[in-house]
Amino acid sequence: MLHGYGASLLEGALLSLAVALASLAIALVLGLFGAIAKLSHVRPLRWAAQGYTTLIRAVPDLVMMLMVFYGGQVLVNSLGDRLGWGYVDIDPFVAGVLTIGFIFGAYFTEVLRGAFLAVPAGQKEAALAFGMTPRQVLVRIVGPQMLRHALPGLSNNWLVMIKSTAIVSVIGLSDLMNRAGHAAGATREPFLFYLAAGGVYLAFTALSELGFAWLQKRLAIGVRRVAL
Repeated sequence: MLHGYGASLLEGALLSLAVALASLAIALVLGLFGAIAKLSHVRPLRWAAQGYTTLIRAVPDLVMMLMVFYGGQVLVNSLGDRLGWGYVDIDPFVAGVLTIGFIFGAYFTEVLRGAFLAVPAGQKEAALAFGMTPRQVLVRIVGPQMLRHALPGLSNNWLVMIKSTAIVSVIGLSDLMNRAGHAAGATREPFLFYLAAGGVYLAFTALSELGFAWLQKRLAIGVRRVAL
């Protein structure tokens, strides 16, 4: 049915998933630090975090990807010439993961900031009054509740991130879209292969939604639901 390109598309799909998972890890770290910075009493930290989220959300993902890969290539090798290094070839996988993680770190910052604010301050104060350390308060009191509030926003951004991995094809990474494009060109059946690629992304998002629904139920255990 796929003219022998099924295995190639599967390899590309696994690479796209690897890009998404690695980018997710980077985005979560940046988002957590960004949220803490935005809630900090230190003005320079707040200004830096605000500038980060404002700038990144204003620049298209494709522009950022091309800027990091090609612009970064020129910058690194220009610096290398001055320091006597040899030619440095930036790996498309590394460039793609860093760019997507950096982009979505801005969105995760806002999600996690809102989740931190959703936890009542009185609970943190009460935990500290009972003798808990700030670390214990974060792990036992704030963290679980914050995650429950953040989960809808995180799940939505994860679904967008999976689809955004398609832009790594423009920098030469053999992801799902890149392989689908090669197969479409070789067989002259673009509709078939792009439809297959769309089906794979649909499968990824459907499975992700099931996973997040299960996690939402787990985090809601013991939480009283108020009928409206």
